[in-house]
Formats: sequence, structure tokens, C-alpha cells
Amino acid sequence: MHKALRPFAPLLWLLSLGLAAPLHAQSLQDPGYRYYEVGDLDAAPAVHTEPAMMLMGGGEWVPEAFQWWLRRAGHGRVVILRASGADELQERLYRDIGGAASVQTLAFDSRRAADDPAVLRVVAAADAIFIAGGDQSRYIRFWKGTALNAALNAHVRAGRPIAGTSAGLAILGGYSYGALDGGSVTSERALHDPMGSAVTLDNDFLSLPYLSNVVTDTHFGKRDRLGRLIVFVARAAQQAGRDDMVGIGVDEDTALCVEADGRGRVLSNDDGYAWLVMPRHTAERLRDGEPLDFHAIPVTGVGSGSLLHLDRFDVDDPAFHLTADIRDGDLLLR
Repeated sequence: MHKALRPFAPLLWLLSLGLAAPLHAQSLQDPGYRYYEVGDLDAAPAVHTEPAMMLMGGGEWVPEAFQWWLRRAGHGRVVILRASGADELQERLYRDIGGAASVQTLAFDSRRAADDPAVLRVVAAADAIFIAGGDQSRYIRFWKGTALNAALNAHVRAGRPIAGTSAGLAILGGYSYGALDGGSVTSERALHDPMGSAVTLDNDFLSLPYLSNVVTDTHFGKRDRLGRLIVFVARAAQQAGRDDMVGIGVDEDTALCVEADGRGRVLSNDDGYAWLVMPRHTAERLRDGEPLDFHAIPVTGVGSGSLLHLDRFDVDDPAFHLTADIRDGDLLLR
């Protein structure tokens, strides 16, 4: 039966199952999260899971992608992590998509919750983890450097699927746009002020296979984000001191589904793409107070008939090839 528990109730519920530490006076304070559940929480863990990443660009969910992902989770227990909203995503996943034994949601209101033993026990029992959309700066501020951060990386190392959509995808790359200035930088602003305070990159957060030198971006074609992703790649290359940084943008209503061996295929409701940005060289001009100069940047489209090899960043049967040139902050495509 579905339950929507009051702010301090998750700890009491977990205590009843022997999952939480003994209750004491501080346990009655707001723990910094809300908890929801649906499905059979007494079901045995999945017999078999496979490493898998579902990289979703936001917008509408792609049911076929979720079904692919849930098969790799052994149709077991899914945990949704978010920093806004309530139980609507778990209801949709459990009842409309189907195929999960249970779905639990943890909605975070503070950093304190990311070290809560009750939270960590829920996450540790997950066969698959889905990071919802919203504001990625909250994920970085609430989770980075916490026990939950370590638990997420342990989940991936254990060979269990992970997924993220919109803000949840934005944090999956080894380098991520953190939106830490409180906004969402446009391509135009990023290109003309690439070293400005609006371009906030973060790293040393999540460690996913094949993504250590990747910056991810979302809502890609619809919000005209190619320019800003190129800036993110240029900044990440400068920050890391390497010239092999890669950008991956995913369109709305679209998912890039990545197998354990790094092969990725696009599934989409609306003929969307994943966009591979791979300069293999550093920017010609990336300085404070000056627009970006960055020339001859290959951009490859990964469509429904393509196969992306993340182990070497090659694309079989690409949907398109473009070359981007940025001069004085102006983006030209050919």
C-alpha cells in the first residue's frame, strides 16, 4: 500500500523494520527529507542486475527506455532521489510504466538528510536509482561529500543501474554544470562571457563508467544549448589540464541508454538526438572578460539508428555531422 509519510515518520517506519538506529530525542526533529513508497517492499532483492545508465534529456519520459532500464534492474526495487516534489514520479513509474517490484522516493530538503542512516539504508537496498529533474545546484549542495555521495558511487560500482533526467542527468558527468549562481546560463551569455560567474562547473562528485571526462547537458535542441555545452567543455579542459574533454547533450523526450560495455543507443518519443561534442583540442581564447574563440569543433548526432561507443567516443551510423566554429563568441555551424 502506498504511504506518504510525515517529515519525521520515515525514521519511525524504518525503525519498525529494524532498519534505523534507536530513536532518541533528536529523531523527532525534521530530518531534512520526505519519504514515499509504493509496491511490495517485502519482495526479495533482484536476483540479477546489470550495469546500465539511462541518460534522459528531460521532457516526457520514454517508456521503452524505462522498460530497458528496469530489465537491467531485474525488475526489483527502484529508489527515486529528488530535491523537490513528492510522490508523483513513483506513481507514474510503478503504475503507468510498470515492471518494478516497488518504488521508494526520497525528497531532500537539506544536506543533513544525506548522512541520515535511514536514508542510506533505503539507498543501499536499491536495485536501481533514478535521479529526478529540478535544480541540480541542490543536488550538489545537499549531496556532494556526504555519505549519500559515497553510497551512489558504491551503487554504480556494485553493477546496478542508475538514471537521471534533466537536472538528474546534468550531475552524472565527471564534470557538470552546477547552476550554482541560481540561474540557468544561456548559450549566448556563456559564449560571450565563458569565464564569468554564470558558468559554474563542478567535478569530483559522481563517478560513472565512461563519463570521467564528460560534461552532460539536457533539454538540448529545444533550448539551443550547443553553444553553452561547448563552453562547458572548454572550461572543463582548462580546469583538468587536458584536451580530451567531451560533451554529451540529450534532447527532450529522449534517452541515451548505455550498456555495461559502453554501447549507447538513443530511444525517443520525438526523433530526438544525443549530441556528441568532441574537440580534441583546447580553445584558442578562453580568458577573463573576453568572448570565446574555439575553432573546428566536431559535433556528431546520435539518432535512433546510431550506435555510440562510449569507450572510444565513436558513432556508428551517425544521424549527422556538423563542425562548430566560435569566433568572438559567435557560433557558426557548417
